[in-house]
Amino acid sequence: MRMTRENHLIQLAFMPRIFPVNCYFVEEEDGLTLIDAALPNSADAILQAARNMGKPLARIVLTHAHSDHIGALDRLKAALPDVPVYISRRDARLLAGDRSLDRDEPQTPIRGGVPTGVKTRPDVLLEDGDRIGSLLALSAPGHTPGSMAFLDTRSGALIAGDALQLRGGIAVSGQVKFWFPFPAWATWNKEAACSSARKLRGYHPELLAVGHGTMLRQPGAALDRAIAEAESNLQKR
Repeated sequence: MRMTRENHLIQLAFMPRIFPVNCYFVEEEDGLTLIDAALPNSADAILQAARNMGKPLARIVLTHAHSDHIGALDRLKAALPDVPVYISRRDARLLAGDRSLDRDEPQTPIRGGVPTGVKTRPDVLLEDGDRIGSLLALSAPGHTPGSMAFLDTRSGALIAGDALQLRGGIAVSGQVKFWFPFPAWATWNKEAACSSARKLRGYHPELLAVGHGTMLRQPGAALDRAIAEAESNLQKR
């Protein structure tokens, strides 16, 4: 595991050279907020990293319910049963293994590693605009119906899960990058993903942190290019 700090944000990158899977600590006054839970074998490293920092793990916040973002969740919850788990109200259904769609949602199939057999149930169901300490919760559907991103209102850091990718080149979810196509293959709805990327760009992030790839400072111009590329590709369909 590789740890990289940017202000209040610490990236924990598993298999960074092969198949990077990231989760994040956000430092708050009462301890650490963990955003996402990486892979099933990541729990010990996450817990040890928190101990090394000398700060308690105060809460677990999930961007979405794909297996590479909730993999260590059950083990973390077993080790820390009083630590609350947050996820969007919509993706709580995916966390429970429910792939069904609402009538008003695009009827494209939900893709990717939807977990089965997860024991943990969320303690808090998030909606767009909720606050979690310094974080502003932002609904960002597309990769999954209930995907969320989180903006640190102190620093402007945007933790976007798989709404965007940076490994293999910056891309809006659903847009294939040859060297790392996996987030695109696991995307539910490309049009929704593009709309969400435009929404997130409107918050003018100072730093972009995603589920796959190294963090990007001052990402505005790169986001503009990625959104324009996605819009162009959608128009060609």
